[in-house]
Amino acid sequence: MIQPSDNSPVILTEQLLDSGVKVAFATLNARRSLNALSLPMIDFLLPQVKSWLADDGVAAIVFQGAGDKAFCAGGDVVSVYHDLVAKHKINARNTLNDDEISSCLGVEFFTKEYQLDQLIHHASKPILMLADGYVMGGGIGLVAGANHRIVTEKTVMAMPEITIGLYPDVGASWFLNQMPKGVGLFLGLTGMTFTGADAKRLKMADYSIDSEHIPTLIDSLLKLELTTNESINHQLLSDLVNSFAAKSEMQIIGQIDNEIARIQSVTAYDNVVDIYHAIVDAENCSDWFNKAKQNLMHGSPLSAHIIYQQLNHCQGLSLAECFEQEFNLSIRCCQFSEFTEGVRALLVDKDKQPNWFYKSIESVDKQQVAWFFTTIKK
Repeated sequence: MIQPSDNSPVILTEQLLDSGVKVAFATLNARRSLNALSLPMIDFLLPQVKSWLADDGVAAIVFQGAGDKAFCAGGDVVSVYHDLVAKHKINARNTLNDDEISSCLGVEFFTKEYQLDQLIHHASKPILMLADGYVMGGGIGLVAGANHRIVTEKTVMAMPEITIGLYPDVGASWFLNQMPKGVGLFLGLTGMTFTGADAKRLKMADYSIDSEHIPTLIDSLLKLELTTNESINHQLLSDLVNSFAAKSEMQIIGQIDNEIARIQSVTAYDNVVDIYHAIVDAENCSDWFNKAKQNLMHGSPLSAHIIYQQLNHCQGLSLAECFEQEFNLSIRCCQFSEFTEGVRALLVDKDKQPNWFYKSIESVDKQQVAWFFTTIKK
């Protein structure tokens, strides 16, 4: 279904079934960036998904990534970075004010990205996500709200925003808080990867199949007797994917169950400073946990404080309220220099030596953290 000559950021196709309805396909088409979710992609997807959801002739929607490495390895924040760097240079200071930030690209990017994510969350029509390969940050934002989420033995998920001076967004304020006690906080603070098996355990996925079976699954999907009845279509799709899951030989073992006691122990404190030290001082750890330690120690201390407060502030909030909180917080992150420095170090210059504003977890100013949660003037 993917045409190599097609340079569109998203390849949109529809397949007419014998039953007279259609299955719509959206293929993220940016292989070099591992299908990172860009503003042009979102501009393609947002109106098209709205149209498909409103069209009774479209029975189901399938999201997939071009190539065999990634579904979507995060949001494309580099364009947002370049826009912000120009604004920061013009103003020659660390923090842009509320009027200055209103014209920044980040406002448009996060507004539209969160609209797309929420559209998927609220869809009653079957939406199938083929979460094969890397699924990170903005990619998880797409997957999280779908009602038929497939992972494979190649699935690698993470919310690694602490590495770029940001925080887990795209609805993470909601879905990280739905995980077993302490797990969402740990994954947010460490940006640690987890497998498809973990994703099922954490209710971030619904089915697991072998990656090599995806083409056959799609062929079988196009032979289903789908109708205009959403309930029937959901059941037909579930039965089909479950039949593939039943014959799956996927041998990937999750890490979360093996680590959950330690995760809950180190996150049991009532402040982020003690949690930070409990994680980095833990002894006799697995390679997976040691990698999580390294991520935390190399990440932004300011982001660690923001993530801790974010998940506490959003406990018990609705999905819509979480997205509203995240939009405000994301724009605050655009205003402050930590985010641009993190993107520079990891994704632009790629020296992996970020010059964080605060050098230690203890030195982070509580008043500065509180500012991120104040409401932006509109």
